[in-house]
Amino acid sequence: MSCVQLGNRITLRYAIRLRNGTEIISNFNEPEPDSLTLGDGTLTPALEQWLIGINPGERHVFLLDPWQAFGARNDELVQTLSPQDIPADMALEEGAYVEFTLPNGQTLAGTILEVQADGVKVDFNHPLADCPIEFEAEIVSILEPTAP
Repeated sequence: MSCVQLGNRITLRYAIRLRNGTEIISNFNEPEPDSLTLGDGTLTPALEQWLIGINPGERHVFLLDPWQAFGARNDELVQTLSPQDIPADMALEEGAYVEFTLPNGQTLAGTILEVQADGVKVDFNHPLADCPIEFEAEIVSILEPTAP
C-alpha cells in the first residue's frame, strides 16, 4: 500500500475546527468524500504537508498552532482601497468576504472591515490567521493519475 505524496490525487474526508470545538468546515457527514490533487491549491500548502505519508484508511487529528496552519496576522495586509479600485458591481458590506482579480489574473480574497466615502478598508489576512486549529483528515483513497 502506498502513502500520500505531493502530486497525488486523493479522496478524503476532513474537518477544520477551532480549538474550542467550533467547526469551520467538515465533509464527514457528506455522502461523498472530496477529491483533490495535493499541490493544486485546493488546500493550503501548510495543511497539505500534514497529509503526506498517510496511508488510505488512516484517520488523524492534528492540533496545529497558527504558524503550522494559516499563519499569523500581518497588519500590513489590512489595506484601504480607493473607490476606483473597487469593481462597480461589488456589494460593499462590512464583514463581507470578497475577491479581487489582480492584473495577472490571480485572485486575492479579503474581508471588508469598513466602508467609507473615500475608500474601503479590507483585511487580506486569512480569516483563520492567528487561530490554533484542529485539522482532522481521513484519506479514503489515492486515485490513479488522470491523463492530461
